[in-house]
Order: sequence, then C-alpha cells, then structure tokens
Amino acid sequence: MICRSDTEASDKPTGSAQEAAAWRRIVVATHQKDFQRLGTSVKQAGAIRRGRTPAARVTEFKPEDVRATRLTLGKSQEEFALMIGVSVATLQNWEQGRRRPDGPARALLRVAAKNPRAVADALAS
Repeated sequence: MICRSDTEASDKPTGSAQEAAAWRRIVVATHQKDFQRLGTSVKQAGAIRRGRTPAARVTEFKPEDVRATRLTLGKSQEEFALMIGVSVATLQNWEQGRRRPDGPARALLRVAAKNPRAVADALAS
C-alpha cells in the first residue's frame, strides 16, 4: 500500500509495481523459451549422434589437409607440433589418418588453412 499523502492511502498498485510484474512475466516467458530451445537442441544432438539425423555442418580435416597446412607454413613436423601445442606423435597420427583433430585443435587448423601467416605470427614465440 502506497501513501499519497498523510491521510490518503490506496490499495491499488502503483505504475512501478505493475511494471515490475510485467517485467517478471517477460523474464519468465523468456527463460521458458530458452529452456525449450535448449531441450530441442539436446534432442537434435542425440539424434545426430545416434545417426538418425545428419549434422547440419561437418568440418573434418583429411590427413592431406593437415600436412598441406603444415607445409604451407614451411614447418617440419616437430616445429609445427610445437607451434600448435601438440605432440609430434599426435601430429603424425593426424597426417597418417590414424586420428582426427577435434575441438580447439581442429579450429586452429581451420584458421591456419585459411590464413597461415596470421597463425604463424600469432603463435610465434
């Protein structure tokens, strides 16, 4: 209850209380939509993983792509592995197709393939 003067009182909510209630409804609705989107995304990821749905985009590096990126930079396996922070054995596994780069390593290789000089400059020590 808000007092407008010493003698007058009102049980009617003020504009700011109504606005606060409206904002709360908006926030709750937004959170519900976000949660629904998250649930949908998790279901889609599960379907992709089980092979029921094809992935919308796939980025893979073939062994020859890894080697070509390294050669573009003019680096030996030892130098390139040290530059990108992996072991020589890991790099050899990628180049020989026994393993595939994933996560941050794949992202770094994508950047290196598109702009090798930027990667070389950024990672130079």
